[in-house]
Amino acid sequence: MKKGIHPQYFEDAIVKCACGNEFKVGSTKKEIRVEICSKCHPFFTGEMKFVDTEGRIEKFMKKYASFYEEKEKN
Repeated sequence: MKKGIHPQYFEDAIVKCACGNEFKVGSTKKEIRVEICSKCHPFFTGEMKFVDTEGRIEKFMKKYASFYEEKEKN
């Protein structure tokens, strides 16, 4: 391999989740921050939990509010 063209590789890079979980991986970054990991993701935990970072759920509910109101009346 050519010298000087590859980024520095960290074998013990730390991944920090918003839930507080931390684990080590190999990466070109020393520290990685994530919003959701396997300890708190609903697929792995089996718990129903809405992860809404940009107001997507509220936007969806506003858009389809009339549909749900009609469905409740019938």
